[in-house]
Amino acid sequence: MYEIIKTYKQAIPDMNFVGMKYGDMDRINGGFGAKWEEWFEKERFTKLESLLTDDFMREYKDYNTNIGLMRWKEGEPFEYWIGMFLPKGTVAPKGYKSINISASNLGVCWVQGTEPDVYGKEKECADNLLYEGYELVHDDAGAWWFFERYGCPRFTEPDEKGKVILDICHFVK
Repeated sequence: MYEIIKTYKQAIPDMNFVGMKYGDMDRINGGFGAKWEEWFEKERFTKLESLLTDDFMREYKDYNTNIGLMRWKEGEPFEYWIGMFLPKGTVAPKGYKSINISASNLGVCWVQGTEPDVYGKEKECADNLLYEGYELVHDDAGAWWFFERYGCPRFTEPDEKGKVILDICHFVK
């Protein structure tokens, strides 16, 4: 069981997403959990965390989060990226790719529940944001970008009932 317990708008600065891209062919049992396990086993986030700057950490309060960034457009392959948001101009280390993210607004939904119930709620969160009066935006190519944000300690430390909070974010006006 899950519940959307909080919805809000968050401004984000110019930044880079640095990570690795996956697609439907990389799914195991319908998801990307095995890729996340690989990231932790190979300490890929540690390499990215070393690229954070004090200025960026002051400017973007959710700097300490791992990101599952998704791109969807009808008729094109689904993209699922694992990585982090880093300061604008960050050079991606060898083996990683970078995506420029312009200063913009996010519609953020906090999805509370137990694992795996909190996963795959992007459409429900989009519907909730629309209901709350937010306008979702797509990129210049007509694709929708959205992401899972695994915040510390909201996601990393379950409450007494074993529930965590996963942020699901969509770009909004």
